[in-house]
Amino acid sequence: MMNVCTRRRLLLRGLAVGTLAGLASPAAQASLAERRLSFYHTHTDERLKVTYFADGKLIRESLAQVNHLLRDFRSGEVHPIDPALLDILHQVCGSCGGGTFEIISGYRSPETNHMLRKRSNGVARTSLHLHGRAIDIRLSGFDTAKVRDAALALQRGGVGYYAGSNFVHLDTGRVRAW
Repeated sequence: MMNVCTRRRLLLRGLAVGTLAGLASPAAQASLAERRLSFYHTHTDERLKVTYFADGKLIRESLAQVNHLLRDFRSGEVHPIDPALLDILHQVCGSCGGGTFEIISGYRSPETNHMLRKRSNGVARTSLHLHGRAIDIRLSGFDTAKVRDAALALQRGGVGYYAGSNFVHLDTGRVRAW
């Protein structure tokens, strides 16, 4: 037969473990939650709804679909997209309340980037688009200023706001804004 002290100790341990598990639960659940995105590519007219993360891991097949959609649409060249960029998009979408990302530009080949630099002084020679770490977007149903503000609040990577062209640039570089 268990004495009162041992029983009390077991009960207190059980409460402590239960309390700690309850405290860790939201963070643990968030890290395991499915992450989904919806895209519309404005240049190719392609659409993609994809779950790219589930059960605590990235889904390789979904990433391949995203890589294809965000390819250099001028050359057809496909390049891996940084999953951290997808996480930024997921967080921005959640902050805004959902929607479909309208893609203006994803990955850019060196040739495309060079051609765009000749046309505009707003294209960086070492653009993160060249590495699959940047994207230019709109979010359907939301003003681009609201999308910019949601991205800035994250303090993750670069955020460029192009009001005249009606799009927002997001990247996984250092935190900065323009």
